[in-house]
Amino acid sequence: MLLLKKTEVGNNSKPLHNGDISASYIFKIREFILKLSIALELYERHMPFFTGQITAPEGITLNVLEIGETLERRHGLDRHHRMLRDLEFDICEMSLGSYILGLSRDPNFPMVGIPVFPRRYFSASQIYINANSKIKTPRDLIGRKVGITAFQVTLSVLAKGDLKRDYGVDWRDINWHCMRPEQLPVEFPDGVSVQRIPEGADIGEMLAVGEIDALICPQPPAKSLKSLAAAGDKIRRLFVDPEAEDERYFKKYGYFPVMHLLAMRRDTFEKVPEMPTAMIEMWNRSKDIAYGYYEDPAYALLAWTSNIFKAQRERMASDLWPSGIAANRKNLQTFLNYCNDQGLMDRLLSVEDLFAESVRNS
Repeated sequence: MLLLKKTEVGNNSKPLHNGDISASYIFKIREFILKLSIALELYERHMPFFTGQITAPEGITLNVLEIGETLERRHGLDRHHRMLRDLEFDICEMSLGSYILGLSRDPNFPMVGIPVFPRRYFSASQIYINANSKIKTPRDLIGRKVGITAFQVTLSVLAKGDLKRDYGVDWRDINWHCMRPEQLPVEFPDGVSVQRIPEGADIGEMLAVGEIDALICPQPPAKSLKSLAAAGDKIRRLFVDPEAEDERYFKKYGYFPVMHLLAMRRDTFEKVPEMPTAMIEMWNRSKDIAYGYYEDPAYALLAWTSNIFKAQRERMASDLWPSGIAANRKNLQTFLNYCNDQGLMDRLLSVEDLFAESVRNS
């Protein structure tokens, strides 16, 4: 976070020390600009941030960084780890699972949440199996070797919870094989089999040759993406009609499961408590602009983009990406329950506990 004199903004800008001005007045004193860094993935719903269509409130300027998690982007990768380890950014798109784990351990956790949720997945359509494994249903995963990114990764937590709730498959009865080390240290529950795959191993190749039986992961590392593509019909999805399974989930529970939230450094929030509310408004504007893109049938590389978008709205909801606590309470409470069941919380948290005080009525 930098404070810049407006007359100094540009290539020769000189930062002022935070003590030079009280940042709580930053929206009111026009002589100074507060520059905040924000680390995002380059989704179409974030595109307006990168193109400059979304601007911060007066007195604030955003340095928008394109940073991936497992796949490298323009400004690097390992976004979550860099925020959790070094608090590198003022605002960061963050794993909901790791955020909850950290917050439950430390009442003074150095981040606060903003109820904006830029990444969502249904778990059913992200389960892949070795086609020769004779796995036909979720219950066939019992006793099998299943690859995941890491135990605390949000999709892993969701899939474990959904398997238990919806299909009667206790996650304790599966042998979990993790691609990456945990972002935050985890003590696995007694009697649960969790192990790292060998250093340098290719999870896609492991699935193709039967070293693991299934994989729950939407975005493997780049080399595994190549292996999965090369495997062809050796790998298939667990559900024959994954879209129908996802639609059933949505109609039953009423939400598209959250993967990421926006997290803000606590010290930045204390200086600019208005920013979480402003961030919700900015993200909603950006999303609305992105929705408008799909009015053009030629917007995306997909030939049937407009038809798919229209069908999704008709079959599920006009907006699968609501911000705020109220619209996401059921989803968030379910996920908190999953985290608690899986031993990922040192203390119980309410949905409100996840977010900055200024947005708890959102």
